Amino acid sequence: MIHLRQIALVARDLGRAQAELEAVLGIHPCHVDPEVAEFGLENVLLPVGANFIEIVSPTKDGTAAGRFMNRRGGDGGYMVITQVETREEQAEVEARANASNVRVAWEANRPGWRIMQLHPRDMGASFFEVDWHEEFDPTGHWGPAGGTGWEDKIDTSVTAEITGAELQADDPAEMAAHWAAVAGVEVGPNNTVALANATLRFVGDLDSRGPGLSAVDIRANDKPRLMEAATARGLSAGPDTVTLCGTRFQIAA
Repeated sequence: MIHLRQIALVARDLGRAQAELEAVLGIHPCHVDPEVAEFGLENVLLPVGANFIEIVSPTKDGTAAGRFMNRRGGDGGYMVITQVETREEQAEVEARANASNVRVAWEANRPGWRIMQLHPRDMGASFFEVDWHEEFDPTGHWGPAGGTGWEDKIDTSVTAEITGAELQADDPAEMAAHWAAVAGVEVGPNNTVALANATLRFVGDLDSRGPGLSAVDIRANDKPRLMEAATARGLSAGPDTVTLCGTRFQIAA
């Protein structure tokens, strides 16, 4: 099964986006990856339970992330990042992607770790990254967060976990079928694709920004505290939704 591990967001102002996520969601930074400088980016990771929200931000002109923000009109969702248990499972995802005319946008082989990013244009809404680690622990070791050592930064007093993500599409049913075919699962009710620990939902163009990763579903341990912090900063978009880094966070208690 494919496990969700990380949602990547892209922002013009990394510091501001990070401060808003910390203040509203009650989460804390755990890792900065200097290797993203290769792509003209800076980043920070913040754990949400055993998974992560990453923010990336361009440090120069002409980056893919910058062009992505230009197309979608600002900050927003960027990548759905996942993990499989074996190299064979990763190879099967790659074979299904190839059969669905999805290109590998970028890949890297590291000791005990292979990264595979599927092209957002071919996936139709966002990058779909499927990684393999020799040390498989979907609630622990995670290479993009430095492996281990991030666990002491977990704070679930306000936000407990990521439960899913929402992806906009011109044709949600078609997009759900496409992602399901690459993931190797069946389409669920209401254009959903079930991963091992989260659900991807495919919807129409709700915010008029076109196809993209439009929302993150989270479960809160202290929803009143979360909503109060969002409202105080003008980031509340309704009784169950806040907007952070150009992305709707849909809150369940």
